[in-house]
Amino acid sequence: MMQENMMFEHKHPFSLIDLWSEQLRREEESEEDEEENDDVLIAKQDFQCLCSRCGEEINWYHRYYYSCCHCSDYSVHKFCAELPQRLEDVCEVGHALDLTQSAPHWNWKGGWSREDDWNCKICGRYHKSGDLWYRCDRCIFQFDVNCGTKMLQKNVIHHPSHKHPLSCISKQLLAKCDACGKEHKGNFYHCSICLWSKMIHSDCAFLPQKLQIQDTTNDVFSHIHPLNLAYSFPVEDQISKNLPGCRVCRYGFSYRTNLWMYKCEKCRYYTHLGCATSRIEPFMSILKSPGTGSKNYKDDEHPYLLHLPFPDPSYSILKHLFFKKKESSTLEISNKIYHKPQGIIHKHPLILEDITIPTSSRKKSISYHDPMKSIQLLCDGCVRPITSGPIYVCDSEGQCNFVLHEWCSQLPAELKDHPAHRQHTLILHSKAPPHKFFGVFRCGICRLHCNGFAYCCMDCNNCIIDVHCAFLPEEITHTSHPNHLLSRVHHGAWDNWCRICGRYTDMNYFSCHTCNDFRLDAKCALFIPETTWNKCDKHPMKLSYVPIENHKSDYFCEVCERELNPERPFYHCHECMQSMHTTCAPSILQYETYDIDDKGVYEFVNVKFGGRYENSKVHPHPLSFVQGIEDDGKCHKYGCILQFRMIFKCLTCEFAVDYACCSETSE
Repeated sequence: MMQENMMFEHKHPFSLIDLWSEQLRREEESEEDEEENDDVLIAKQDFQCLCSRCGEEINWYHRYYYSCCHCSDYSVHKFCAELPQRLEDVCEVGHALDLTQSAPHWNWKGGWSREDDWNCKICGRYHKSGDLWYRCDRCIFQFDVNCGTKMLQKNVIHHPSHKHPLSCISKQLLAKCDACGKEHKGNFYHCSICLWSKMIHSDCAFLPQKLQIQDTTNDVFSHIHPLNLAYSFPVEDQISKNLPGCRVCRYGFSYRTNLWMYKCEKCRYYTHLGCATSRIEPFMSILKSPGTGSKNYKDDEHPYLLHLPFPDPSYSILKHLFFKKKESSTLEISNKIYHKPQGIIHKHPLILEDITIPTSSRKKSISYHDPMKSIQLLCDGCVRPITSGPIYVCDSEGQCNFVLHEWCSQLPAELKDHPAHRQHTLILHSKAPPHKFFGVFRCGICRLHCNGFAYCCMDCNNCIIDVHCAFLPEEITHTSHPNHLLSRVHHGAWDNWCRICGRYTDMNYFSCHTCNDFRLDAKCALFIPETTWNKCDKHPMKLSYVPIENHKSDYFCEVCERELNPERPFYHCHECMQSMHTTCAPSILQYETYDIDDKGVYEFVNVKFGGRYENSKVHPHPLSFVQGIEDDGKCHKYGCILQFRMIFKCLTCEFAVDYACCSETSE
């Protein structure tokens, strides 16, 4: 549509341009190539030029503008082009003001003087001779086109957040913006047609509809898809998405449903406005957010720093501290060299050997731990999987299944001045003290059940620590909070919650003193490895801390088949697109033994099931120590459900009893 003689200061015809036409056309056609659409629309939304009348920017939110059909550099806002030639009753005495090009004029500054340049009497902006103005020569009052559009409420934008055009308020304000929730000073937009009471600051009003976050954060943060501007985040949506946190600052959205945000629904990627556009002051605060910060420690000052998580389930802090690499040619492996590791008490002789080679006492080989084949072989000391030799095995002609990592035989016999119990020396025990039924105890640091080796105080008889927690360092790093040093806190307040399991903890956790808002429970740091294997997937599954890219659908655990919260760490196979709770990962023998709650760490990760218990007071047949499954029904003593619990089960009849009940009966 061509308009002739629209503006007196420019004689060429003009065409009305609609910047939204391309988007509306594509929405109607519903083209399949979304990524190509994104590129085109981003280019459209990035459009900007200067208005030749008011000197302000023309952008996508103005939607309409006039462009000269002959001059490539002459464009005008639609509302500027349609300004009236004359304004009535504007100055104090009611004179009419005409829209003209400014010219040399008389002005009063303590005396009359002839001037070429001038200032707008409303906003104070400086102008040169020739710029358009509304002027009353009798009152010596003039204002520029920009203030004229605001005064007439003609300075409008067409914003997708509201059905009516939004008008720019004529005066600058210091007020809270209803888009970002922050206080701003400057120009605000509001609706003058309906009762919509919100005010949007110009900085937020002109944010792009689609944003490449790597462009606005100097590549500190990146995402494969453009982020879409959203004008609300309803509570029901937040709950359905497991209350996601901002990918930049990691803080949540606090049920503030009407604040704007940027998001990618394909990947469950959500950010606050200020975070996505680097408008948090100072900008360096963004660079220190979890996952992006520069190091707050020097490597040479921490040569023995423990970097977590461990690479796989077979690795442990004991292997990290006591494993000595040897060349295979110099490693002495014998079928009949007996050895008694210091501090290890076992009723049979131990042999250091390669268990894949049959011996006279073992007519067939023993297989190493292999989740893919549902083969479980756990060390009796650290209760970690044994995936390679040589190891210590019991030479009892098949009557005992005791096995031990070589590095577990190197544990010190006693620990003095231990931070958890400085008043007495802790002694290494291969069995928990007698008062702990069937050798099962609860570690005083991680609070998990354990039946492996322990360090105990023989004086107090109330301090028992598993061998992992006994060597817990004072400082670590962890990939969930990279580049920042995490320091151990022995006792803290109950309002500290672990970033991995989401549970509150008041002692023995790690804290970042730089961020002052990151906590990591000791058990989550030690017992959730970076990679794991399970028979549900033929590939190794990697630990992920955020939802997976291009995974729009809900997440379900392949082990327990329950819904999985991708806002908490979980295991994922990128090739098969399968996921698994960190809690369910150790369930390799039967899927029914997964944990009832997603606690981050499997409750019995430090328990080696499979022992045999005989006591006629409890049951006439021998009982097996196992984890209960659904088919085990209820406890024969108190009737509690046995699934997910430690139980003793008769393989001859259907008798089964809870661990605690069995302990009580045996006394």
